[in-house]
Amino acid sequence: MELFDAIKTRRSIGVVKSDPIPIEYIQQILEAGTFAPNHFKTEPWRFFVLTGVSREKLGEVFEEISKSDADNRTNPELIKKIERVKKNPLRAPVIITVGVEPSTKKNVVIQEEYAAVSAAIQNMLLAGHALGLGAIWRTGAICYHKKVSDFFGMSDRGEILGFIYLGFPDMNVPKVKKTSYKDYTTWMT
Repeated sequence: MELFDAIKTRRSIGVVKSDPIPIEYIQQILEAGTFAPNHFKTEPWRFFVLTGVSREKLGEVFEEISKSDADNRTNPELIKKIERVKKNPLRAPVIITVGVEPSTKKNVVIQEEYAAVSAAIQNMLLAGHALGLGAIWRTGAICYHKKVSDFFGMSDRGEILGFIYLGFPDMNVPKVKKTSYKDYTTWMT
């Protein structure tokens, strides 16, 4: 797939088949992440590949967080929401959780560590697209919760930045109209 075509045609694919993904595809996606730019070559990214039962264990963490944040655990609508949140990690056969472990070197700016990991995620999304996979980068308040960081063994400085849900697409690719770069660009001479 040609680069500009990949950039322009990649979309978030939230509905995927349960079919397994070849390990070689996952390895290629992980490798693509490591080619993101990172100032001072800190390589601040951390990747966790979840398949099988590990997705259910993540769902249990989501459930625990949702229950602890709930005011009224007997509300039927809230109970349904908590059950739905618990099942979220089962929406795809593979989840790559991506975290940041910022360097402690004095010359490293923490925002650059987060930017490097975000660039790694974009590389991974594009790699998945080039391999014919559907992917979606999911975040939300639960992603940044301390219990999620603890589940993945992140340090006190580390943080999870997102979950990349991967699978073979089981939906039509949505058409998206993008605002022209011209609306956001100021040329300065």
